[in-house]
Amino acid sequence: MKDAVIGVKQPQLSVVVPVFNEEAGLDALLARVTPVCEATFGKSYEILLVDDGSTDRSWAIITAYADILPQVKGIKLSRNYGHQLALTAGLEHARGDYVFILDADLQDPPELLPTMLSKLRQGYDVAYGQRTARAGETKFKKASASLFYRMLGRLVDVEIPRDTGDFRLMSRRVTLQLNAMPERYRFVRGMVGWIGFNQIAVPYDREARFAGETHYPLRKMIRFAIDAITSFSVVPLRCASLLGIAFGVLGMVALGWVGISWLSGGTVTGWTSLAALILIIGSVQLLVLGVFGEYLGRMYMETKRRPLFIVDQVRAQSALLAQSLPLR
Repeated sequence: MKDAVIGVKQPQLSVVVPVFNEEAGLDALLARVTPVCEATFGKSYEILLVDDGSTDRSWAIITAYADILPQVKGIKLSRNYGHQLALTAGLEHARGDYVFILDADLQDPPELLPTMLSKLRQGYDVAYGQRTARAGETKFKKASASLFYRMLGRLVDVEIPRDTGDFRLMSRRVTLQLNAMPERYRFVRGMVGWIGFNQIAVPYDREARFAGETHYPLRKMIRFAIDAITSFSVVPLRCASLLGIAFGVLGMVALGWVGISWLSGGTVTGWTSLAALILIIGSVQLLVLGVFGEYLGRMYMETKRRPLFIVDQVRAQSALLAQSLPLR
């Protein structure tokens, strides 16, 4: 509605790209994305580059492109909020009938856009990239990712395809539903799976990172896995309850054995094993408290109702185009 008021034509395609310290690859990114978009949609597209608090020259490069290319819009967040919230910021600013999610590292080929578009024109609402190979990644990264997706599939009730990322093309109605989901700890690929509608996989070989270093070290991968599990599953809470029941039963069995030994005149020995059992039970109690604390902490943060992100500035070729982007 706002676009109609100020006279800005609605683009058919929005390309959303979170950017964090990607100065070495932005030129190559736009050199590959722009021809694909123009070949498919002509001039009716926009490329939203969301700067997630970069400390290098990423924002300077984004603004330089935004000043000369009408299809490029830069969105600068006030600080580093993380990949998923930067992606959320781009999705909330996207105006296209189709929304194409792409990472700035060019591991996912933008040339798959026409193939994904053909799937949506056949009646699908989401066409997501599914990796058949992962170039440039260590064996540990591949093994841990495979283990994570298989474990996640067993923990959640929502169907989340294995070996997928956020690389996908979505219809407008899926994007609107996704933007209506306000949770802070976001696992976007899982949220898209929860929405449902018709979704289809597009297999592809993932390339090595074009430039720079990965922004997902082991610490962030673990945090991301915790976000995914706690956002879509209460199984850890159930496991905590089951552990309590199991150790309670074991304690009753041990107490019965001690009572029978005492009544029969025997001496109960084994102080070392008793101390070990106390340490194990104490560790389990702390683990259970940690699980409950993780969920409780997330509930506490959600109740604050703070904005998911704050936009510092929006850069487009003209002030008119910049005003067409709804600031949060």
